[in-house]
Amino acid sequence: MEFLKANKKKILVLAVMVVLLVATGVLNWVLTTRQNTGNLDPGATVETFFAAYRNERTTSRAESMLYLDAIIASDTSSEEAKAAAEAQKLELINRIEKELIIEGLIKAKGYNEVIVTLSDNSVNVVVAAENLGLSDAAKITDIVVTETGSRNVKIIPYN
Repeated sequence: MEFLKANKKKILVLAVMVVLLVATGVLNWVLTTRQNTGNLDPGATVETFFAAYRNERTTSRAESMLYLDAIIASDTSSEEAKAAAEAQKLELINRIEKELIIEGLIKAKGYNEVIVTLSDNSVNVVVAAENLGLSDAAKITDIVVTETGSRNVKIIPYN
């Protein structure tokens, strides 16, 4: 009983995070199911791909954050494990922020749908475009290199 009293805030935070994760998964399933039924329009297929990818990415990251928060909040975790979890959480937050900034800048150049994924040694950019020319690729690459410093940029047209 004393364990519950001493860790009431931690248990409450974890419970709320689990509820949010479940709600995200249910919402993802509902939206994906709704979008995948009866869509014969190619434009809708593009929107469905990008929406589904964003939902999956959000769900995956929410799970990662929950896992890291559980390690950080645990009384049984070592200080090294907590420090490593905090570092991973900060790295994930920075990566999310950079991806959002890059996606916004690329959209500002006139592309309606964009997904950016950063890894330790490369950047992938998926762009909804039927004809992606060299000048388009140069604009996108310039944005990515300016924001990340990475020279390993892959641009993938989705049509």
